Amino acid sequence: MLNIKHLQCIRDDRVLFDDLNFSLDSGHLLQIEGRNGSGKTSLLRILCGLTLPTEGTVYWKNEDIQETQSNYWATLAYIGHHPGVKAELTPLENLAMAQALSISPNSISLVEALDKVGLYGFEDVPARTLSAGQQRRVALARLLVNDAKLWILDEPFTALDKAAIRMIEMMLDEHARQGGMAVLTSHHTVNCVHASILKLSG
Repeated sequence: MLNIKHLQCIRDDRVLFDDLNFSLDSGHLLQIEGRNGSGKTSLLRILCGLTLPTEGTVYWKNEDIQETQSNYWATLAYIGHHPGVKAELTPLENLAMAQALSISPNSISLVEALDKVGLYGFEDVPARTLSAGQQRRVALARLLVNDAKLWILDEPFTALDKAAIRMIEMMLDEHARQGGMAVLTSHHTVNCVHASILKLSG
């Protein structure tokens, strides 16, 4: 469903990657590996349609994402380096806002979504009082409250302990089992059934 053809990315006169080709189908996860500065975040931003490649095209269901942006973004959930959690709101309020803005919200209750990421009991505390790892969990809980087919995640395991990492890996596996797909970067080897690895050497 996601097809990448001949992508090139140049930043500050440096070629990060060139003639990059891969595809991703329903039920599969792709981990992007590479040293710092190899272009992992740049690639994810291109896949989201937030940045244009120097050359090449990203296709979703055989259509150029730049020509069908609104339809593509309706199927996409992106979590970047920063969790994007509103500090003055509670975790419950953060999820309520995310669900209200979603084009295709899931029927899962907000409390259940927080429970699935290990935040039961923290529903009503200000997000600013949470640790970095707990705020990351709030961000990841947003994945559960909307029915996005494609998850694009930049270092989703940042600030998480081993138990939380395993919890998120289980979320990824469940998403794949239900026909979803994900592209993620991580320095941590993802222990998921349907995960494969693409290494950037730039």
